Formats: sequence, structure tokens, C-alpha cells
Amino acid sequence: MEKEEKVVKKVSAKPKTATKTKEVKTGSPKTPQQSSGRATKVKSNKIAVILTGGKQYLVREGDVLKIEKIKDLDKNAEIVFDKVLLVADDKNVKIGTDLVAGAKVTAKSEGDIRDKKVTVIKYKCKTRYTVKRGHRQTHTYAVVTSIK
Repeated sequence: MEKEEKVVKKVSAKPKTATKTKEVKTGSPKTPQQSSGRATKVKSNKIAVILTGGKQYLVREGDVLKIEKIKDLDKNAEIVFDKVLLVADDKNVKIGTDLVAGAKVTAKSEGDIRDKKVTVIKYKCKTRYTVKRGHRQTHTYAVVTSIK
């Protein structure tokens, strides 16, 4: 029997380079008011769910809503939403079986705006039928002033 020779390769290890460390400042983090430079209004803890334009919106005082256009509404006009589904604050929650009785959400209109154009294309193959239409939806911006 022949002896098997073991071959051992010597690998030279490269010295590791020292990694740079960054100095991290500790302290209190900046509040959003300090970082953005603007003062933001503190929203209350009272919330409501309203129904308008066939959609439901979760709102707080001070929120800006983009809702379906309300006809014959001037800028800075007051809007009263009577269809309130839920009213809640820190202590209690009122949920209506359909609507909450006596609940109202008031808002101030900020004016109307039109969205980007949506293109609709109808096409039927082999019949040379193509229709292209565009649509721009109008919305009303409203700022919630109070929840009762």
C-alpha cells in the first residue's frame, strides 16, 4: 500500500482593516413642529364616522376632507353632516344601529377642485370599434370644525 500524501496549503490571512465608527448624538428627538418649521394644530381625541357622497369617512376636528362635490356651495360656507355612524372620545363610544341620534359634524368649505383626467377606452376586436373618453371628477375640500 502506498502512503497517501496530504497536501496542506498555507493561506496567508490578510490583516483586517479597522472600521470607522460614527459618533451618534444622543438627546431628545425633534418634534414635528421643530423639524418642519411650521406649527401644527393639535387634533382632539374625539372622532366620528360620517357618510357623504356614498362613502364613509373617519374624521377628527381639524382634518381636511376631500369629498364628492356638494352643489351650490360657496367658499368658507358651513357644511353640516347629519349622517353620523359613530362618535367616540376617550371615555365613551356611541354607535348607531343606522345613525347616531342627534350627532352632527360641522365643517367649513375650502372650495372645489378637479382631479386629474381619467381616460376610458372601449375596444372591440375585429369590428373596428374604438371609443376614447376622458373624465375629470370635481371634489370639495372641507375642514372639520366640530363634532357634536
